[in-house]
Amino acid sequence: MDVDLTEYQAALQYLFARTTGGYKFGLERTLALLAAMDDPHLAVPVLHVAGTNGKGSVVATAAALLAARGLRVGRYTSPHLVDFRERIVAGDAPISGDRVTAFVRRWTPLVEELGATFFEATTALAFEYFREQGVDLALIETGLGGRLDTTNVVVPAAAGVVSIGFDHMEYLGNTLEEIAAEKAGIFKPGRPAVIGEPDPRIRALLAERARAAGASEVRVVAERMRIEGLAVDDRGTEFTLTGLGDTRRLRTPLTGVHQAPNLAFTLDWLDAAGPRYAVPLAEAGAHLQGIAIPGRFQRIGRYLFDVAHNAAGARVLAETLRRVQPAQPVVAVVCALRDKEWPEMLLALRDRAERFVLTNAPTAPESRAWELAEVATFALREGIPHLVEPDFDRALGEMTAGAATVLVTGSFHTVGDAMARLHVSPLPQ
Repeated sequence: MDVDLTEYQAALQYLFARTTGGYKFGLERTLALLAAMDDPHLAVPVLHVAGTNGKGSVVATAAALLAARGLRVGRYTSPHLVDFRERIVAGDAPISGDRVTAFVRRWTPLVEELGATFFEATTALAFEYFREQGVDLALIETGLGGRLDTTNVVVPAAAGVVSIGFDHMEYLGNTLEEIAAEKAGIFKPGRPAVIGEPDPRIRALLAERARAAGASEVRVVAERMRIEGLAVDDRGTEFTLTGLGDTRRLRTPLTGVHQAPNLAFTLDWLDAAGPRYAVPLAEAGAHLQGIAIPGRFQRIGRYLFDVAHNAAGARVLAETLRRVQPAQPVVAVVCALRDKEWPEMLLALRDRAERFVLTNAPTAPESRAWELAEVATFALREGIPHLVEPDFDRALGEMTAGAATVLVTGSFHTVGDAMARLHVSPLPQ
């Protein structure tokens, strides 16, 4: 990274300082910031995606398939694991530290005047960077929810909701219906809506919201695509997909039963966006091996990283472990955030590890860090074999001695902190 590290670190500290004070919903600050930049979010075609789980896999898959077609693709995702630059990637290259520094230097006065948050400023930076880089298409993940999410300033070629689960309930609502209504807020008049949700009741609600928003068409993936012959191993996921006028046996290097519907969603999402982005099943099969996404059932030596950070994600992880059967014994190093469903997460994973090492991730915000004494009491009551080790380095190292597989999970903070200590880079190499 060719950059003045001192100035770059100062720029990051400025941006991250704007995460304090809780979330600010609404689009007015983002729109004002973008207007001052001559609306870069309208200069590049966009595909927009929301969902409780699955967004990262969908974006990584779409990026690989579109790159294989010769398109230069921008990706805006969150959160990052180790390096802020993971959030903003054009082609194969993350944004440079110099570019981040220049943005902060140029736009600090307006950011301060507007009271823009970290995510609002970062979103503006991403759109400006994609315009500068001349990307053919930008894949944009929502940060939180949909309707009032900062990214919801775009007019997408197609908008999609992958799945609905319980997460961020304090902001999005306490029922799946309320959460779905918020995420459905990314559907736009005159633009295709794609719905990947497996639950018939919730996907019907999403479809109703899409029609009410005036979507040009509403695609419910489960009603358009058929998945058969699913097989999962430690090298990926294979299945037969029928849809888009074809039937093909496909294999993705992403591991897990959920990766089959994620891939089906991605292909329907790209098809809905129009002929320039549509990838036939035969073409997809030839290019899926180019997919790469860190921290999603990713194996490095004896370490297995997975960013499952809510109950639904933990259940999917548990099922993937059951199918793959990694080398035994498995020791799970776990740190979740206190505002997540950590009891349900531990219960989901209870039978998939010989023991759990409960720890604290160094980058987890103090206000959201779980109470180890409370977690240990719960684990004892539920008969979950565990050790408590607040020191993260010891939890990763000597506390996992003798393990053939060390599962690191519970949050992006946990996986990112482990990667940093083990010198595993999540950036494109």
